[in-house]
Amino acid sequence: MPILKSLGVADPKVPRAGTLPLRSSRNPFEEVPGPEEDEVGELGSLPNGTSCRRRATLEKLAGLAPFRLGWTPGRRAGSPGDGQSRSFLGRVLTPGIRRSSADFGLLARLQGTRTQGDEEVAGEAARRLAFLRLGRGPKPRRASLAERVVPAGEAAPEPPPKVPEPPKMKEPLSVLEILSLIQQRELARADEHILELEAEELASSGGGAPGPPGAEGAAGGRRARDVALLYEALQRELWALVRETLAGPGPGAGAGAGAVAQLGQVLVQEEAADGRRGPGAARKLRARWAEAVARAARERLEAAAPGAPGGLAGQLEALRARLLEDMGVVRGRLAPAYPAGLGAFGVYLRGYHGALADWLGAAARRRLPLADRYALLHWHNQVYPREVLGLVDLVALENGELGPLLSPGTLRGLEDECVTDVKAQTRAALLQVLQENEEHWGSTEEQPSSLAQDVCELLEEHTERAPRISQEFGERMAHCCLGGLAEFLQSFQQRVERFHENPGVRELLPDRYISRTISLVNCGPPLRALAERLARVGPPESEPAREAAASALDRVTRLCHRVLADLLFQELQPHFNKLMRRKWLNSPEALDGIVGTLGAQALALRRMQDEPYQALVAELHRRALVEYVRPLLRGRLRCRSARTRSRVAGRLREDAAQLQRLFRRLESQASWLDAVVPHLAEILQLEDTPSIQVEVGVLVRDYPDIRRKHVAALLDIRGLHNTAARQEILAVARDLELSEAGALSPPRDRAFFSDISVPRPPFCLGLPLFLGRLPLSRLTRPGLACLPRLRPPFPSRPPTQR
Repeated sequence: MPILKSLGVADPKVPRAGTLPLRSSRNPFEEVPGPEEDEVGELGSLPNGTSCRRRATLEKLAGLAPFRLGWTPGRRAGSPGDGQSRSFLGRVLTPGIRRSSADFGLLARLQGTRTQGDEEVAGEAARRLAFLRLGRGPKPRRASLAERVVPAGEAAPEPPPKVPEPPKMKEPLSVLEILSLIQQRELARADEHILELEAEELASSGGGAPGPPGAEGAAGGRRARDVALLYEALQRELWALVRETLAGPGPGAGAGAGAVAQLGQVLVQEEAADGRRGPGAARKLRARWAEAVARAARERLEAAAPGAPGGLAGQLEALRARLLEDMGVVRGRLAPAYPAGLGAFGVYLRGYHGALADWLGAAARRRLPLADRYALLHWHNQVYPREVLGLVDLVALENGELGPLLSPGTLRGLEDECVTDVKAQTRAALLQVLQENEEHWGSTEEQPSSLAQDVCELLEEHTERAPRISQEFGERMAHCCLGGLAEFLQSFQQRVERFHENPGVRELLPDRYISRTISLVNCGPPLRALAERLARVGPPESEPAREAAASALDRVTRLCHRVLADLLFQELQPHFNKLMRRKWLNSPEALDGIVGTLGAQALALRRMQDEPYQALVAELHRRALVEYVRPLLRGRLRCRSARTRSRVAGRLREDAAQLQRLFRRLESQASWLDAVVPHLAEILQLEDTPSIQVEVGVLVRDYPDIRRKHVAALLDIRGLHNTAARQEILAVARDLELSEAGALSPPRDRAFFSDISVPRPPFCLGLPLFLGRLPLSRLTRPGLACLPRLRPPFPSRPPTQR
């Protein structure tokens, strides 16, 4: 001891000021007398059975084995106090009692004090003891007990068999140790200890050992708060794990999968514990997990959409890419790590589906332009079901199909707004296109018309996008566009009529006038096809609009055709004036002029599209034959002999064949006109009445618009004056005319004889009527035959017989 004092080493049995006495190396609780014993007196024993006189140093107290979790407040055993004072050591050192969060905080503070205050003393003592070991040399080796008992040269006895030690009881962890497990992401193990702590709390509150009521109530409240705080910490880690694992594999994919597996194990454990807790106390971590997945999905989608270029369409494309990326991570890495009974893939899919529904609903409530509404509806109805849900096995979902992203009312409202905007925009755009195109109609420059193309492009932009969204929306959009097209065509018809009514354009620009008229006609086929297509796609209510559009186009086409035909036949009229004369019988000059002029003008007409061109050529075919037959029925030529009738009939057949060849070359489809002139030639050439009756019947059957006046004029041309024969022949025409009186008149393009007016038929004077009035010597035989009728005969008067 003097040596130690000379070296400056304090006596280990004498406590230093401000510190607890140092413990013996053999017994951490060595009795050390101190001044406190005289003041306190006999303190009794600690709750663990040891004497309060056996004190522990701070180093041994901080180095104890892991404390048992939780704490049980109580009075010091044997304390002579008032029962309200509590000993920290009595709580901590009591075996079988779990340290609580408050005790662990106090231990942490004491540990910090020891670390800061005793580091210097321990370091100085260690240096001095090392010097002493150097002075006294190495420690001599002691003989073992066996060497001492067994003499030298004899074999040592075998050691006794080891008696197996009884299994040590698993000590529960403290609250902060459980919290440490949570922070280290050992979630399943932490949840097991939390469940044990919760079970202890339930046991103590429901049927624990009797004790002081105040102490038990305080202990139960503290333990319940510890459980609640641990569950909050556990859930924070669980939901943070949900967010982190959705961000992608990253460098720690394996560790992430293990953490997800622990998350799933926690959910299974908690679901089993909810069954024991009962419906009122169930924590429902599985439902909260689904909510956390939905929150994480919402954060992921909101982070992807705002930075995407291209407006709403670009944002929707970014959402699609993020959905596919995240669902790929869920399918390939996260869902297999969860227990199969949780249905993890369906939970993630529903979370993303709900987050996407919220995003789209917020977008639909904003005032969007027309293009963004189209993009939103198309993405909702086509892209998401096909490119996202099409890759998912919806049959595997536990709770059936997913709900709609947007409600039917929201979708209907978006469609209504689209239809309203399209109706207003197309109406203004179509009128502007028509006005710009009309300005070039009277110009001297040759410019191709793009009116029909512009109109079709304006409407097809909407009529092609809408059916790709849904069939019903396509029908509504087709009906809307068809109504706008019908309104536009009516305005177009009025402007075309004003254009043709202006005589100055026709006189100043004859060549441009014909070219512009052909271009106006060419607008008809594409616009008519568009109207027909919209009517087929649209609902049944679209039929009136289709009829209005077709009527306007028909009027424009007929007007333009009539203008072109009038211009052509003004040039042909001198040639038609030469027909049915004696020179015509001897020379084909007149018909050659007609055929040549028609053939030359047909080259200009070929610029017309096929449909209106066929209609125009058919009209020219019909009108050319009408102009050819008109002078014949008006009596320009009379046949007074059979030879003359034969020559006229032959000439008619030759002209008919030449005209037929011409119009076949012009691709006329009006083949029904080819037989009219040969029928007339046959009636002129036939001699017997029955044959004439048959031919007249065929003529009336093929051309139902023929009347008796036309047949009578034809009989006058061939010189048939026999009243009985005339009546027999006219009776055939009358009977057929009466039989078809109830039938509808032929359409305009099938009318022929109705466009030919003939003079009133002559009547024959009977000889008794003029006896005593006119001298017979002054009337020649032919003069008695036929005279022009002065007034129409009375209906009841029979025809005059010769």
